[in-house]
Amino acid sequence: MAITDVAAYAHLTPADVDELGSRLDDLRSEIEASRGSRDANYIRRSILLQRTLDIAARLVIHTTRSRTGWALGTAALAVAKSIENMELGHNIGHGQWDWMNDPEIHSTTWEWDMVGPSSQWRYSHNFRHHVYTNVLDLDDDIGFGVLRVTRDEPWQPRNLIQPLHNLLLAVTFEWGIARHGLHSDQERATSTDEAAEYSRAFKHKAGKQMLKDYLYVPALSGRRWRRTLTANATANLLRNLWAYAVIFCGHFPDGAQKFTPEAVRDETRGEWYLRQMLGTANFDAGKVLAFTSGNLCYQIEHHLFPDLPSNRYASISKRVRSLCHEYDLPYNSESLVRQFLRAQRTILKLAVPDRFLSATSDDAPETASEQRFVAQPSAPGVGLRTALRHAAERKRAQRSSRRRRVASSLLVPVTFA
Repeated sequence: MAITDVAAYAHLTPADVDELGSRLDDLRSEIEASRGSRDANYIRRSILLQRTLDIAARLVIHTTRSRTGWALGTAALAVAKSIENMELGHNIGHGQWDWMNDPEIHSTTWEWDMVGPSSQWRYSHNFRHHVYTNVLDLDDDIGFGVLRVTRDEPWQPRNLIQPLHNLLLAVTFEWGIARHGLHSDQERATSTDEAAEYSRAFKHKAGKQMLKDYLYVPALSGRRWRRTLTANATANLLRNLWAYAVIFCGHFPDGAQKFTPEAVRDETRGEWYLRQMLGTANFDAGKVLAFTSGNLCYQIEHHLFPDLPSNRYASISKRVRSLCHEYDLPYNSESLVRQFLRAQRTILKLAVPDRFLSATSDDAPETASEQRFVAQPSAPGVGLRTALRHAAERKRAQRSSRRRRVASSLLVPVTFA
């Protein structure tokens, strides 16, 4: 089952966890105290760049007559939409720039270019997901309600079509996020009238967005409306696929752990930090890839400090990586392709019943608990990263031994008369 005792899984003492939490608090305070014009200029330049790219892309789509021009304009529009969705909408919605007191660049006023209302997303994401990251029955982002991504969830026959659900979620990701936010708001509604109001807000925003993308903007193109319509639809599709890939790489590759509700009972600040570090994953990225992913290639740092400016995550990551090394904790960061393929492997294999899978629910790439170390307890002072390496070596040795036994059993003695 999932992790219940976070400190025990991490091979840390309560004093270690408190010390780690204190050092991360100090890091947070240091960044907060240093926020200033450099950060404000960054977000304003990002907004200007995104809007300029959006306008330029639409002009190219409208004015060029070649297929190549349409393809380039559509690709640029998809990039502009991705930047607006992740670097702007997501990060501004987290309150990363609220300290500027700019009425436009504020979490309570920014409305992103997506079908779901920002206000509904902020509750489901900022509270339900970030406070209870990867906690079973508390974080609805674990599989987004349609995918089985941990063996802690019992297998059901409907999971057999999980690969299809996965594809549909990727293609319609903005709608999945929107319905996710609506569901969270309706769950917390205290009356039918309040729930109905949330539904009306969702329908109003979704309708407004659909009219903008598929009626008003194409109509401005006059006789070339089909060209604009297909470009908008294609750009939205590409944006959905990219957002899906970025989010799944940060939450569902190997090593992104899950937790039981008991794990957050009487949780300390240090334990909360530790859970965020164990439950998320990064992917390696340069400046351009980081910017177009909303700096969510630094998902570990984002979950530690969700309301600190995203342009600081690259420098923060060096400090966090150093802390992980010092406390012998894993720092889960691989290439984008590797993290994505690992997440897809989990989704595909958990579509089948557990009896067809070899690993246990306590010691699998996508599901683990502190029980994985019970059979082979580590020596005193051995940290989590070292213990995981030892466990991996034991599993490789066991697989090699099984292969030798199978090969030996297949040998048939031959005698000659």
